[in-house]
Amino acid sequence: MLTGPEIREKFLAYFEQQGHRRVHSSSLVPVNDPTLLFTNAGMNQFKDVFLGVEKREYDRATTSQKCVRAGGKHNDLENVGFTHRHHTFFEMLGNFSFGDYFKQDAIRFAWELITSKEWFGIDKSKLYATIFQGEGAVPRDEEAEKYWLEVGVPEERVFAMGMKDNFWAMGDTGPCGPCSELHYDMGAAASGEGHADCKFPCDCGRYVEIWNLVFMQFDRDSSGQLTPLPAPCVDTGMGLERLAAVLQGKISNYETDLFTPLMKRAAELTGVDYAKEMKAESGARGAASLRVIADHARAVTFLISDGVLPSNEGRGYVLRKILRRGIRHGRLLGQEKPFMHQMVFAVRDLFKDAYPELIETADRVARVVETEEARFANTLSLGLAKLDELISDTQKSGGKLPGTECFKLYDTFGLPLDFMTDAARDAGIEFDQSGFDHAMEQQREKARASWKGAAKAAASPVYREISKTLFEGYNQLRSRGCAVLAIVKDGLTVRELRAGESGEVVLDFTPFYADSGGQVGDVGWFYDSSQNVIAKVTGCVMPVQGVRAHKVQARQPLAIGMKIEAAVDGEVRAAIMRNHTATHLLHAALREVLGKHVKQAGSLVDPRHLRFDFSHFTGVADEELQDIEDLVNKQVLKNEDVEVINDVPIDVAVNEYKAMALFGEKYGDRVRVIKIGDFSTELCGGTHTAATGEIGLVKLLHESSVSSGVRRVEALSGEGSLRHFRMDHALESAARNLGIVTGSHEEPAADALRREFEAKEEQIKRLQRELEQMRMKSASASVSAAAEHVQEVDGIKVLAQRVPDNTARDQMRTLVDNLRTKLGSGVVVLGSVVQDEDEKKVALICGVTKDLTARVSAGKLVGLIAGKVGGKGGGRPDLAEAGGKDVSSLDRALREVPEAVHSLMQG
Repeated sequence: MLTGPEIREKFLAYFEQQGHRRVHSSSLVPVNDPTLLFTNAGMNQFKDVFLGVEKREYDRATTSQKCVRAGGKHNDLENVGFTHRHHTFFEMLGNFSFGDYFKQDAIRFAWELITSKEWFGIDKSKLYATIFQGEGAVPRDEEAEKYWLEVGVPEERVFAMGMKDNFWAMGDTGPCGPCSELHYDMGAAASGEGHADCKFPCDCGRYVEIWNLVFMQFDRDSSGQLTPLPAPCVDTGMGLERLAAVLQGKISNYETDLFTPLMKRAAELTGVDYAKEMKAESGARGAASLRVIADHARAVTFLISDGVLPSNEGRGYVLRKILRRGIRHGRLLGQEKPFMHQMVFAVRDLFKDAYPELIETADRVARVVETEEARFANTLSLGLAKLDELISDTQKSGGKLPGTECFKLYDTFGLPLDFMTDAARDAGIEFDQSGFDHAMEQQREKARASWKGAAKAAASPVYREISKTLFEGYNQLRSRGCAVLAIVKDGLTVRELRAGESGEVVLDFTPFYADSGGQVGDVGWFYDSSQNVIAKVTGCVMPVQGVRAHKVQARQPLAIGMKIEAAVDGEVRAAIMRNHTATHLLHAALREVLGKHVKQAGSLVDPRHLRFDFSHFTGVADEELQDIEDLVNKQVLKNEDVEVINDVPIDVAVNEYKAMALFGEKYGDRVRVIKIGDFSTELCGGTHTAATGEIGLVKLLHESSVSSGVRRVEALSGEGSLRHFRMDHALESAARNLGIVTGSHEEPAADALRREFEAKEEQIKRLQRELEQMRMKSASASVSAAAEHVQEVDGIKVLAQRVPDNTARDQMRTLVDNLRTKLGSGVVVLGSVVQDEDEKKVALICGVTKDLTARVSAGKLVGLIAGKVGGKGGGRPDLAEAGGKDVSSLDRALREVPEAVHSLMQG
C-alpha cells in the first residue's frame, strides 16, 4: 500500500517522465491576485501564464500545491471534521499544459497514471468518466468523449453532464472551457442511507470525484461571446487526500496516513483514548473533534509558516477562526490548557520531507499559536460571562434566547453553537436557531462579497504579442541602437508620439530596470544619434513578464521603428542601489537581533529612502534598533564584496546557498542570488552596489506597526543619511546656541534636549495648574457674589450666571455642584465663552436638585437655553450640558433662564 508521501512523489515523477517541469508549491498567500483570499487550486500560481501576462521557459508543468479553502465563498468551516472529505488545508496534485498538448494527451496521461500497474493500478471497473454535455452556444465535448473511449473506458461509463458540473471559467470574463472528470466507486459501504443499490452519478457519497481535467479552449468577453483561444491550455487537479483514501482502501480521507498520526497526537494532547474515540458506537463526537484538530492543525501550521498571522480582518481573521475552532474541539474533549501549539510539531514531522521550510518555521509558528491560545482563553471567559447575562435577561423577559446575539458570541468570542444550545436547554429556555442561522448566512454573504475582488484583466494584446525585452542594465547604464517596438498612449497602440505627448514605449533591449521586487523603475532619457534628447523617461514598468514599458514624455517626435539611445540617470540608479543593498543588510541584521522568525513582508526601495516590512510580534525597542543599526554599519565598514551569482537552480539556491526566498515573491526554476559575505544571502533580481562600502552610512529613522504581526522600519543611506546627519548637527548647534547643550561631549545632545524638554513640560504643567486654580478662584468668587441675587420662579430658586471666559467644563460642573448644595433646593445654570481651536463657542451647564427633577428637567432646560445661542444639548434630569455658536447671545440667554423655567413648570 502506497503511503501519502509516496503517492505525491509518484504523481510528480510520472509527469516528469512525460516532459513536465516539476514546479514548487507556491505560497498559500496569492501573489498579486486581489481576487483570492488564499491559494485554493494548483493553477493559481500559473494564472498569469494562462492569461498571457507572464511567459515561462517551459510549456508543461506538474505540482503538488498547498491549498486552503476557508472563508470567502468557501465558507463551510462547520462541515470540516463531520464529513469524509471536507478540509481546510489540502494538497492539489496537478499537471498543466500552456499551449502544448491538449485533450488527447491529457486524457491519455490521466488514464495511464491512474490504471497502469506500473503506477497507481486502480481497478478500471470502479472508474467513471464525465464530459460536458453542451449547453447554450457551447457544443458537446465530443473530443473528450472520443479520447476516453480510445483509452479503454467503456461507453456505458462515460457520462455527459451540464454547465454546473463540467464547465470551468476563471471569472466572468477570460479563459474558460469544458471539464472532464474521473470518479471512483467507493463501494456500497460509502453509500448514504437508502442508497445501497444506487448507480452513478448518484451524489450520496459512494461515487467520488478524484481528478478534474479542465480544457481551457475559449476566451469569454463581457457580452458572453466565446472565442476559441489560439493556444488552448490544460489545467488538472486531483486532491492528494482523496487519492490516498482510494489507494489505501479507506472511505474517509481522515483514515489515511495523512491524518491518522495527527489524530493520535491530538488524542495524546487532549488526554483521550484514541481507539475508544474512533469507535462510532461509543465516541462519534470525540472522533469528529480529533478530525477537526488534525485538519485545523495542518491549516494553521502552513498558513502561519507562509506569513499569515491571526487578526480581526482578512486572511488573519480566517486563520483565527480555524485556530479557535481547533481549540474549542480540544475543550470538548476536556482539554482546558493550551495544546494546539504542540500540534504544530506533529504537522512538521509529518510534512517536513515535502516541505522542508517547516523545519525552520515550526518554532515561530508554535509561539504564535501559543500566544493565540492564551488570548482565546481570556476571550472565551468574557464570552461565557456575556452568555450568562443573555440567559438571565431572556429568563426575565421571556421568549427565546436571541439567535442574532448568540451568533455575535459565536463569531466574536468563539462560543460553540452546541454549547449555547445546551446552556439554553439547561436554563429551560428555547434557542432561536432561525435567528442564529440568518446571522450566519449574512456573515457568509459579507465574506463572499469582501473577497470578490476585481477579475484580473488579461494583458493588453499589444504587450502579449511582443517578445521579451533584453535587459542590459546589470552591466551598463546606456544602450545604443535600441529599436522602438511599440508605443502605447491612453491604453491604445499608436504609431508615434508627438512632442509634448506622454505614453509608454517598448524597446527590443534596454538598460532601464522596471518596477519589481520593491525596487522602483529607473528614470533617464532617450537620445537620437546626434545626442539630442528625444524623450524624458519618468519610469519603467513590466505590464507582461519580461516586457519593459518605458513611461516617457516626448520632447521630439518618437515613432515605431526608430533607433534610439537609452540612458539611465546614473545618480538616481546609484542612490537606488545603495538603498537596495542596505535593505539586504537590514533584513539580515533584523534576523540576527530579533530572531530567525523575522521574514520580509514587503519593501520599497527608491532613491530617497528605503522601507522594510517584516514579521515580528511586538514593537522593536530603541536599544534593539540601535543594535540593528550598529550591525548594518559594521557590514558597511567592512566593505564586503556584493557577489552576484546568476542562473542558479532554485533548489541549489535555497538548499545549498541557504538563500532567503522572500514572502510573496514568485520565482522561476533558475534564480539570481545576491550574497554579501557570510552575512546575507537572498534571491533577488534588483540592482546592487559592488561592495557594501559604497552604501555609506545607514541611518534607521523609525519603527512602526503596519498590521497585526507586521512591523516597518524606514531608513536612509548614502547622501540621504548625510543630509540627515547635517540636520541633526544643525539642531545640535541651535541647542548649543540656546545654552541647552554645553561645550562638553559627556552628555549627548539628544539627552540634553530631552532633559530640557521634560523640564519645560513639567514647568508648563505647573503653570497650567496654577492658571486653572486662578480661574476656579475667580469663577467661584463671581458666582458666590451672584448667589445673593437668586430669583424665585413659581416657588423655585433659580440662579443663572456667566462665569469667566475659558472656564473648563469640569470646573463649571464643580461650581454647579457647589451652588446646588448652597441653595439646598433650586436650579443653577452657568455659561461661559470658550476658545475651541480657531473659534469661540458657548458652553452651558445646568444643574437641578434631586427634589425638583420631576418638575424641571435639566436636560430639557439646557436644550431651551442652547437654542437661544445657536446650539443644542441635553443630559440627565439633574445635570445636563450644551454648546452653542452665537457667543454674542449668551448674556441674553442667561437672562431668559427664569422665563424658561416658568414655561417648563407650566408645560
